[in-house]
Amino acid sequence: MYKSFLIKYGEIGIKGKNRYLFENALVRQIRYALKRIDGEFDVYKDQARIFVDCSGDYDYEETVDALQHVFGIVGICPMVRAEDKGFEALAEDVVAFMGKTHPEGNYTFKVNARRARKDYPMLSMEVNAALGEKILKAFPETKVDVHNPEIVVNVEIRDEIYIYSKIIPGPGGMPVGANGKAMLLLSGGIDSPVAGYMVAKRGVLIDAVYFHAPPYTSERAKQKVVDLAKIISRYTGPINLHVVNFTDIQLYIYEQCPHDELTIIMRRYMMRIAEHFAKETKCLGLITGESIGQVASQTMQSLAATNEVCTLPVFRPVIAFDKQEIVDISEKIGAFETSILPYEDCCTIFVAKHPVTKPNIKIIKRSEQHLNEKIDELMKTAIDTVETIWIE
Repeated sequence: MYKSFLIKYGEIGIKGKNRYLFENALVRQIRYALKRIDGEFDVYKDQARIFVDCSGDYDYEETVDALQHVFGIVGICPMVRAEDKGFEALAEDVVAFMGKTHPEGNYTFKVNARRARKDYPMLSMEVNAALGEKILKAFPETKVDVHNPEIVVNVEIRDEIYIYSKIIPGPGGMPVGANGKAMLLLSGGIDSPVAGYMVAKRGVLIDAVYFHAPPYTSERAKQKVVDLAKIISRYTGPINLHVVNFTDIQLYIYEQCPHDELTIIMRRYMMRIAEHFAKETKCLGLITGESIGQVASQTMQSLAATNEVCTLPVFRPVIAFDKQEIVDISEKIGAFETSILPYEDCCTIFVAKHPVTKPNIKIIKRSEQHLNEKIDELMKTAIDTVETIWIE
């Protein structure tokens, strides 16, 4: 019965003179999300509202699911449109709507009318009372409860009249593309997909870089990361995934540097390479899934050591989360089952038995001097041979 959806947004509404930019970004993201499913959809904004009109046959559940993956949406309202032919016609439309959407009859309700058209002959409170009376008469087993109703019948009186009683929650946040672009260091673990999701939720476009180490990491490990990128791309939009062959760099570091410093030094070179691609694609920052104290490379001292090689800001949205909080988000976005597949990534292959947890940056730099002979050439080769996969 639904041929239209009213889309509610949250903090976009307080953006003042720039609000239209965020609304336009939200309309673009909704259109992109709906391209994935069958059906003809018209997405547009009108009078500080965003609408999705559906032409012909479409899958209601698929449409709602697609909209629930669009950042910036706080509510999805399947609605019925009615022409303004006077109050009696409106009352008939509302009673017919209630009969179709809530045929069980035994419920408490209230009417919430919003008179956006000030020339409408009745005030909002008058519409509430009169429509409530009509519903009670049509469905005697119902009761009015203005404080805690089971059903809220929303009636918006504009050039047309919109009737809806269901508000399906959206993901919230800001529409992707409204706040710049960043590069995600994506591994096959639980944390980095969550980090990408969280930054994208603030309106940031995401690209990603993955460090592959064949033959120490398998093609299945690489496919796992591709699958994770596909999962988060449902929220973030298209992702350019840069797959960097990191094997020779890792082996060279393993041969030349103290083994307790391997994790930190490898991480520093990953950050350098990730920043290269970030700058090349006009990203304004890097994103990692690091959480303080979770592993040896994520102590405050270790984070300072990896930050030291970067000129771009490094965003760490899960920095203060414990593991269970990260897992909860991973499950919510559908990434957890893929993240725990037992295919090792390059970070875990060369981990020392007793890695340094409080690295001294001066000592780390001194150890990196042992790499001077070949490291620049190896980095250039890794950058030049990158494989970029378009994920959507």
